[in-house]
Amino acid sequence: MNTKEIVKLGDKYLMRNYGRIQLAPVDGDGAQLWDADGKEYLDFVSGIAVNALGHCNLAVVDAICDQAKKLIHCSNLYYIEPQVLLAKMLVENSVMDKVFFCNSGAEANEAAIKLARKYAKVKHGPDKVEIITALNSFHGRTLATITATGQPKYQKNFEPLPAGFKYVPFNDLQAMTEAVGPETCAVMLEPIQGEGGVNLASKEYINGVRKLCRKFGALMIFDEVQTGIGRTGRLFAYEHYSVKPDIITLAKALGGGFPIGAMLARGEAARVFQPGDHASTFGGNPLACAAALAALEEIIEGEVVEYTNAVGEILYSELEKLREKYDYVKEIRGKGLLIGMELSIDGKKIVDACQEKGLLVNCVGGHVLRFIPPLTVSSTEVRQAIGILDEVMAGIKV
Repeated sequence: MNTKEIVKLGDKYLMRNYGRIQLAPVDGDGAQLWDADGKEYLDFVSGIAVNALGHCNLAVVDAICDQAKKLIHCSNLYYIEPQVLLAKMLVENSVMDKVFFCNSGAEANEAAIKLARKYAKVKHGPDKVEIITALNSFHGRTLATITATGQPKYQKNFEPLPAGFKYVPFNDLQAMTEAVGPETCAVMLEPIQGEGGVNLASKEYINGVRKLCRKFGALMIFDEVQTGIGRTGRLFAYEHYSVKPDIITLAKALGGGFPIGAMLARGEAARVFQPGDHASTFGGNPLACAAALAALEEIIEGEVVEYTNAVGEILYSELEKLREKYDYVKEIRGKGLLIGMELSIDGKKIVDACQEKGLLVNCVGGHVLRFIPPLTVSSTEVRQAIGILDEVMAGIKV
């Protein structure tokens, strides 16, 4: 089918819960994407930071094919070899002790919320239930995780929301100090707010929050669904800070394009869940874990994280040149290959014009262009993308 035919069928049969772009990808290789009409694109969205190794990475593809020939699914009533090997690799390359597998970032955050609540009740008593998150955060689409998300637009029409959540401004340690208290069981933060506009937490803020959590016996949860697995130039974004969170959540890049999520915990928190407390039928299935094992091995052993830092510096530098060139660019910010360009104008027209010229970029919050290409993107592809962006920006009338 061509793009027009696919769009027509989609409009007829799919629920309209996405503001879909008139684009129907059918093939991909690395940072390249082709639509149903054969048009080629340079993909700097990469499945919203999912395809960390690019489209159809051979190691991931081979792992999926090999595993699919042996065992696609079996119950978590049994021990699953790829699952335990993946858990081992995650623990050995982090400060965490135990892993729970699921299928998405929202599910990983849901698991973190449940773990924090049970930990607090077991250790401190029944009234320690409050979870504090940041305004402008994004933690998922389940009822609990949209409640944790500090953006009312995601919560509208889904009330009543679960009780026990409180929001404070991001990067405001004074506000956090005033919010955390004896009833706080956890503070959940993204070290870099992705959907919120690529907002970076300062070291002083994160260290201050860590001290508050210790003071009041609250768990510190890092939502690394978008920042984890190499995206920021470290395997985990918490490594940019001199802290050890009690819980981290992962998804997106973990499976190299295949759906998988994980919630990792350390210390006493890692021992709280008991049989029957939480589960996922498909979580940690053999196929997903085989894909994630291949992706993680490629990222760690292939020195992809180190490469991400180098190519990220090139992208950041080139975007800075555009900031100096165009008055409507307010700021460039980010780490590794999670970079935002804040504009004083609506970013949608830039996104649309870039797509016309064969470059896929993303806009969050209406005015921040988010650049999240594969971690394997080449410097040549970065400069090609900058060339298209420059051409588009030059034609914008403010």
